[in-house]
Amino acid sequence: MKKNSAILGAAFLMATSAIGPGFLNNTSDFTQKLLTSFGFIILISVVIDIGAQLNIWRIITVNENRAQDLSNKLLPGLGYLLAALVAFGGLAFNIGNIAGCGLGLEVLTGLDPKWGAAISCVIALMIFWMKEAGKAIDVFVKVLGIAMIGLTGYVMVASDPPIGKAIQHTFWPEKIDVKMIVALVGGTVGGYISFAGAHRLLDANVKGVAAIPQVNRSAVTGIVITSIMRYILFLAALGVVWAGSALGSKNPAASVFQVAAGDIGYKFFGVVMWAAAITSVIGASFTSVSFWKTFSPSLEKNQRLLISGFIIFSTVAFILLNQTPGSVLIMAGILNGLILPVALAIMLIAVTKKRLFPSYRHPLWMHITGWAVVALMTWMSSIIIQRDIGKLF
Repeated sequence: MKKNSAILGAAFLMATSAIGPGFLNNTSDFTQKLLTSFGFIILISVVIDIGAQLNIWRIITVNENRAQDLSNKLLPGLGYLLAALVAFGGLAFNIGNIAGCGLGLEVLTGLDPKWGAAISCVIALMIFWMKEAGKAIDVFVKVLGIAMIGLTGYVMVASDPPIGKAIQHTFWPEKIDVKMIVALVGGTVGGYISFAGAHRLLDANVKGVAAIPQVNRSAVTGIVITSIMRYILFLAALGVVWAGSALGSKNPAASVFQVAAGDIGYKFFGVVMWAAAITSVIGASFTSVSFWKTFSPSLEKNQRLLISGFIIFSTVAFILLNQTPGSVLIMAGILNGLILPVALAIMLIAVTKKRLFPSYRHPLWMHITGWAVVALMTWMSSIIIQRDIGKLF
């Protein structure tokens, strides 16, 4: 029973880590730009997500070592590089996540976003300092994950989207944007998000070859939860823009909720934004620190202090930078999209080494799927670097 709870908790941790402020605003903004064709971008991102997550989760849990330790065993020092990349991407996301917390509480209470961020920081710290923090995290992300889907579903119905055309163009789009795919994949399974659930499963002692069915179920569940939320939000935004309303440039997701369902919809947005942001703060902080805590016994012993420092630093950075989440989160999504092919390639190379996996043979179809994702993301990332990276700085 305890393991089943951890398996579902890992799925929700991954899903709610992906469903952050950037997820809400990017999905709304991209829907306004591509209309019904954005459904195809979601479909492609789901296929890539499955190929990446199934490989990464299985390789880590079968090996029974976190990604950084497995990488160091493959090539000394490689784990430190991977940990640095993931921590940098996680920090970029976390500053935006804290900003989202402040925005959500501002909508609900009228508080200044900086105060809302500070209050949310304290709530996140309290969860990590609870006696059974792992169990508390599992329950917290499940409850808020379900609440987000339910409230967004209400707004979707209220917006009355053209579902037939949306489904048609999900499989046969009128236009495609590579940058959106990279940003979407980066914000869903890029960087730390790829490892959030797998590292949580190791903490819950769900590991080894015998646990493969449970690991697969958890990974797929996490992707399904994320995809359902993404498609519901897409349809909600589509209904609004299809009716002729323009979404606000600073906070397009808020426009979706307010136009579709009035004042109550705007309050729903506050709940969804805060829930998305606070669960992403927890996921980013837990996973980023999980990449460093195994490097020395003292780090392992003081992981709660490390997590607390990560959250506090993100909060102070947001308050001092005085920036809105939008630009930070789009850049963070692209950055994490660039990290994904590197991280996945390391895992796929590691799993071929007999000295690291003496009694396990990775399925051929998973190798093919994994390397296809690496190739596709590398190709798309190269397009972004050549075409758009200069505009981000």
